[in-house]
Amino acid sequence: MTVATARSPAATGAPPGGPSRRGVLRWLLPLAPSLVLLAIFLAGPILWSVYIAFTNETLTGSASVNSQFVGFANFIRLFGDPNFLNSFLLTFVFVIGSAVIGQNTLGLVIALLQRGRGRVTRSVVNGVVIAAWVMPEIVAAACWFSFLAEDGTLNTVLGVSQEWLYTAPMVAVILANVWRGTAFSMLVYSAALSEVPADLVEAAAVDGAGPVRRLVHITLPLIRRSIMANLMLITLQTLAAFGLIYALTGGGPGTASQTTPLYMYEQAFRYFEIGYGSAIALVLLVIGALFSLVYLRLIKVEDA
Repeated sequence: MTVATARSPAATGAPPGGPSRRGVLRWLLPLAPSLVLLAIFLAGPILWSVYIAFTNETLTGSASVNSQFVGFANFIRLFGDPNFLNSFLLTFVFVIGSAVIGQNTLGLVIALLQRGRGRVTRSVVNGVVIAAWVMPEIVAAACWFSFLAEDGTLNTVLGVSQEWLYTAPMVAVILANVWRGTAFSMLVYSAALSEVPADLVEAAAVDGAGPVRRLVHITLPLIRRSIMANLMLITLQTLAAFGLIYALTGGGPGTASQTTPLYMYEQAFRYFEIGYGSAIALVLLVIGALFSLVYLRLIKVEDA
């Protein structure tokens, strides 16, 4: 008869209460190639961008060869630059109009209208809305250009001759981004609404609560976490929007629709000031992080 004997952590080489070094290596070694690739192609460019934001790096001229560390000079120049301040204001208007009001509200409305509808109706609506979402930005911009051009569909229907991309460029890019991005909010809210207990809503209806009261006092409080999560995600997506605006208006006319990502691109790749463009990108990154912290804080307050 054999008796199993327990081996002490010291005998196995494992520290008390923790995994052995061999066990850690067994899990770490298969991940090593991925970690190296992430370090090279993700962390590396990010750290390099942070570094050159504090230099006078350019793509042409002497600074492209012998760049110098200039400290906070780029950021001092940035916050005294009227063009940057204008782009920041336009970015704020774009985020509020497109994400917070447009995509968020329209996605919730579509999700609410689909509740209780037949499978065919939901499939058709979802297909139409999602088709705009999966469409490449360049194609979406081409569609809206054809719609808003002087000889486009909108002027033909209204019977007028108006250059909408010149007279109201921010309205044009906001509507285009709402049209393209609403599907994400719709899917988030459709999933959240499916978790709302139907018997609770029916009980409120029996007690005499109308549709608006049921929405305000029952539905919205139950999906508040989904609302905050959706707002955070679409805000970050909209804050970094570039392709749609660049293809639709190019930031014009003049700087009338030049949001911060477009201004960053102009400084870095049209005027070749990589250091200054990286400083703009770093500020934009900090702004996105602040938005995320605000939303996460609101979620924690709701849970408290």
